[in-house]
Amino acid sequence: EPEVIAPEVDEEAVAAVLPPGDPAALVQALACAKAEEVLPRLAGRRGLVLACDSMFVLDGEVLGKPLRPEIAVARWRAMRGRTGVLVTGHRLVDHRTGAPGERVDAVASAEVTFAEPTDREIDAYIATGEPLHVAGAFTLEGRAAPFISRVVGDPHAVVGLSIASLRLLAGRLGIGWDELAG
Repeated sequence: EPEVIAPEVDEEAVAAVLPPGDPAALVQALACAKAEEVLPRLAGRRGLVLACDSMFVLDGEVLGKPLRPEIAVARWRAMRGRTGVLVTGHRLVDHRTGAPGERVDAVASAEVTFAEPTDREIDAYIATGEPLHVAGAFTLEGRAAPFISRVVGDPHAVVGLSIASLRLLAGRLGIGWDELAG
């Protein structure tokens, strides 16, 4: 059974050491930092450690979590009727022996095209609080779904965990999908 362990990573510090303008490198570095931060807290536990991070890119600008309603409203008004790219980085660590082993990484992405919600619909969506703590201020699987008109690419990357990438990463560790999903 999966166990969720929230990593404590200073995302701004990780981003500060990377060259700007490469969202794939950024989400991958954050996923790696999250996995590495959790590993020392796994004393006596065995299994796989999976960490992910996502960012939304619109007009070349990387958009993380808005955190404040006024930022989320401004983003939604800028995104409506437009297309951006959601990029998700993954790190999978083999911890089946009780110690960190091989690490494998992947980045997945998808283009997301937004419908044109009204200001009233945007305000109501922001008022739910859902978009404040997610990359790009939206969730494909949540209340923003009616405002997303098209996804091209890996839809699970938009959710924040590419199942297709997880399958490939597990395979690189010699673990068949049937062993994980069974």
